[in-house]
Amino acid sequence: MRVVFVHGACVRDGSWWWHPAAAALRERGIGSVAPALPSCGEGDRPAGPQGPGLPEDVAAVRAVLTEGDEPTVVVAHSYGGMVAAEAAVGVETVRHLVFVSSYLPEPGESLSTFGAEVPPPFLDFDPDGGTFSARPELFAETFAQDCPPDIARDAVALLVRQTLAVIHQPVRAVAWHDLPTTYVVCTEDRGTPAAAQREFSRRADKVVEVKAGHHPFLSQPQTVADIIASLS
Repeated sequence: MRVVFVHGACVRDGSWWWHPAAAALRERGIGSVAPALPSCGEGDRPAGPQGPGLPEDVAAVRAVLTEGDEPTVVVAHSYGGMVAAEAAVGVETVRHLVFVSSYLPEPGESLSTFGAEVPPPFLDFDPDGGTFSARPELFAETFAQDCPPDIARDAVALLVRQTLAVIHQPVRAVAWHDLPTTYVVCTEDRGTPAAAQREFSRRADKVVEVKAGHHPFLSQPQTVADIIASLS
């Protein structure tokens, strides 16, 4: 079995974000990969008004999912759930989907479907520049309050501006209708409240609740690895 990790919004270097959980899985003989997301500027085009969006992210993840024949578990975090839900459609090697404090969309839904009328204070929107980002000064207390201080500090250095268009671009199809799906609710999450996560989790086959903030794969990597390994 291999694991394909899909990172969330406004960050780069998925391998870093998932590395503690990936290391825990490697000790069990399970390999993993974390594709780059073009809308976060992880490609040959910068984020912005004409930059790559959700379709390009879906294509990038799908390319990784279809490059081998090994049974695969897709683990998506936050915005990554929008990407993974569509990217895994029809990919025969994908055996299970795991959504961690994640959006879990139906076809036709976008991030804006789930957004509040008032933008959250921890995000910065630049309509003229066509990007949005997480505010560095609020990142640790909002998204990493239960992470080791050095991890939280290093995470801030990996924040990026992302193409704003992803907010309104809808998912065209979803794989979770046809695949076993586990939702991991992070009960201490200050970015995506547990109540919102539980609403998404109603769409999943199995729900696991973890007493963790928005990034349990950084704060409790063994717990996340246990959940994933149990699916093999």
